[in-house]
Amino acid sequence: MSTPSDAQISVIAETYRLLGDPTRLRVLLACLSEPIAVGDIARAVNASPSLVSHHLRLLRAARLVRGTRRNKQVFYETADEHIAHMLADMIEHAMEDHSEDSDT
Repeated sequence: MSTPSDAQISVIAETYRLLGDPTRLRVLLACLSEPIAVGDIARAVNASPSLVSHHLRLLRAARLVRGTRRNKQVFYETADEHIAHMLADMIEHAMEDHSEDSDT
């Protein structure tokens, strides 16, 4: 793996900063499996549609989600497979049993 440039480091750091907000992370996770409308995301994450829209605006600016208009609704999904893989790896890491680490 090559060393990222300073600009790339900034993008990566900003991405993780954005995902540091639990509601924003839940919004992104709701977009993983299939395109989903704002109202459905709001119900899935137990947040208001206006709050979800705010988070989606930030996630779109960071190129983590993309929206597709269908009639009067916009459906959101993760921007690409890299995002899905990153989230899947982080979820798998978080779910690992680390009980042997605490034995020392």
